[in-house]
Amino acid sequence: MFTFGREEQCFPNSPNLGRPPFPSPPNDFFNNLPAGLPPALFSPQQFIEAQLNLRNASLSRALLNGNFATIPTASPQAWSYGAGSPISSPTTAPSAFQGRKRRSDEQNVPYDVKRQRFHSPPHQSALVHQTVPLQDERRYSFPGSFILPLFHMPNAPDVNGCLPPLKHSPFLDHIETTLPVARDKLSQQVLELFQRCQQQACDLKKKDACRAELQKEIQQLFPRSRLYLVGSSLNGFGTRSSDADLCLVIQEEPVNQKTEARHILSLVQKHFSTRLSYIERPQLIRAKVPIVKFRDKVSGVEFDLNVNNVVGIRNTFLLRTYAHTENRVRPLVLVVKKWASHCGINDASRGTLSSYSLVLMVLHYLQTLPEPILPSLQKDYPERFNPTMQLDLVHQAPCNIPPYLSKNGSTLGDLFVGFLKYYATEFDWDKMLISVREAKAIPRPDGIEWRHKFICVEEPFDRTNTARAVHEKYKFDKIQEEFLKSWNRLKDNRDLNSILPFMRNYPSMQKR
Repeated sequence: MFTFGREEQCFPNSPNLGRPPFPSPPNDFFNNLPAGLPPALFSPQQFIEAQLNLRNASLSRALLNGNFATIPTASPQAWSYGAGSPISSPTTAPSAFQGRKRRSDEQNVPYDVKRQRFHSPPHQSALVHQTVPLQDERRYSFPGSFILPLFHMPNAPDVNGCLPPLKHSPFLDHIETTLPVARDKLSQQVLELFQRCQQQACDLKKKDACRAELQKEIQQLFPRSRLYLVGSSLNGFGTRSSDADLCLVIQEEPVNQKTEARHILSLVQKHFSTRLSYIERPQLIRAKVPIVKFRDKVSGVEFDLNVNNVVGIRNTFLLRTYAHTENRVRPLVLVVKKWASHCGINDASRGTLSSYSLVLMVLHYLQTLPEPILPSLQKDYPERFNPTMQLDLVHQAPCNIPPYLSKNGSTLGDLFVGFLKYYATEFDWDKMLISVREAKAIPRPDGIEWRHKFICVEEPFDRTNTARAVHEKYKFDKIQEEFLKSWNRLKDNRDLNSILPFMRNYPSMQKR
């Protein structure tokens, strides 16, 4: 029994709709059926194909007869999010070849080839791309990598469902933080910049709405996959113009980024480009951690999607906890990111510092002050930030961690000037490593990850170098030069306009 209805909002041209991209006028399809025909003889797909054939035939007759008035017009729909279909989906899994023609080489595919990694019962229908056909010894990203635990969701959705809606995701709630008091001109400028540029709750909801829809689409290819929003959009350090990062978790074991991840992303990229009209310019980038870059037309947000780079999920919630542990952290990080971007030293693809490295550098500076403003959360709460914790529990770890009460009363202006001075004149780039995990600078290890590197910033979980993109001497020299030049300017005049000229565009900042 099939249910017919109408959804008010939908993704244009989505393959889930089971109908043409635009609404069709009613026709006499049912009147033309033989009397007493059992409904069970028609599947939803056959029903749609029959409707399309009938409509195409009537269009052809109208064109041949020259009767253009009878041809229905289709008005374009606004881009919008929605879920559902005019035909309710059957409870069984869809066919592997639903919605496309079977290729000649797919007539007799052995079951072992189609078998997914997740060991589904043999009576279930095989779904497209449930495994990546690579040799076992090539499945791991690095030697000795740990096996991710299986997902144990208390309210696990259906395999073709999605993560709980945003209202049921407490870690996505907008956290209201009391802003610090600005007692001087420079602090007031930093605070106003933060208030103007920080990501708003509505920005986060737009990104998560797209994530939820894309997860449904990707689960047509990989039914047990889950799509996570990670990075600055969720860690508390995002701006209104920030891109969004997505992590697609396919399986409970690591994925080889050079082989499996690229293959999986090529399938996702093809699905996006051929089936989803609301996704614009999907492009596969073959980097060390490959990604698919694309733009969502509904929200206007640019996205980067990776596969099984689960360290990004863990550090997102570590940084989110730091962001809300002390109310001076977020404004300071934002002004540092804006300053570095203006100076041309905030672009890892061009051999300078990534935003993630800059955030870690700010946190490290605040940890190493004579009177620290931040602790080491991994030392104080090791069980909350265990690198082997199940992924579905990671978002719960920061809950109930109290704010850090520092005796350091420095203003935002003082801290920004001190940050520039620390890296311009005090930090030993040649011998030391920046470690937020240890809350101090530690001697560089004698490993290949750290040898002959200009800047060493330790990733708190996998302990790799997040600043490895800085591999050219002249780029490192430019970074040092910008720190020194900006510190010399700001320590004397204490005016943010002297190092961020675009600040003059804000009238309220010119009055002070």
